[in-house]
Amino acid sequence: MQGLIRGLRSCQETVKLSILKNSLGRISIEGKNMFSRFGCVTSSPSPLGTQEKGLENMTVADVLMTKGEEKVGSWLWCRINDNVDDAMKNMAEYNIGSLLVLKPGEQQHIAGIITERDYLRKIIGQGRSPKYTRVGEIMTKENKLITVTSDTSILQAMQLMTDNHIRHVPVIDGKIVGMVSIVDVVRAVVEQQEGELKRLNEFIRGEYY
Repeated sequence: MQGLIRGLRSCQETVKLSILKNSLGRISIEGKNMFSRFGCVTSSPSPLGTQEKGLENMTVADVLMTKGEEKVGSWLWCRINDNVDDAMKNMAEYNIGSLLVLKPGEQQHIAGIITERDYLRKIIGQGRSPKYTRVGEIMTKENKLITVTSDTSILQAMQLMTDNHIRHVPVIDGKIVGMVSIVDVVRAVVEQQEGELKRLNEFIRGEYY
């Protein structure tokens, strides 16, 4: 994953430099024609602009926006005393790979997280019954839980997941605001890179002025 991060950064810079280098001649000619026509220099928006965020500026909040309107809800968590079988059925129903585990009570006090990996290693791998095992017995506990905030950068989140060998990270802004996975992060990065390449190509073809 560290290689992926370095590769994305390198690819982004290489593509920019290559495309812009090849377009320098055209920009110079068009610039002269424009100056001769209007006799003055006027400011115009940068062709690459700031309307679209660069990879370095993308945050977890941007990823959550791609996940639809309902980013958080009761489908995202279970209780510490729930049995593992019910938790896994909930994950399967909503096609998610992890659940936050809450302590008993009305408040959303986080006790830990349970993932597909916990199920495989601690239930299947140990021959235990999911119907008679409580979530609290196999979850990753709160003191080992890795979280991010909505303003954490995408690259930081990716690095965090890589360093800690995890695939799911809860997003906590004083309260639960969502969950992101490594799949969500990589998808967002790929879409951002595709958008940037499209804008660069439009610039070269003259669709910016």
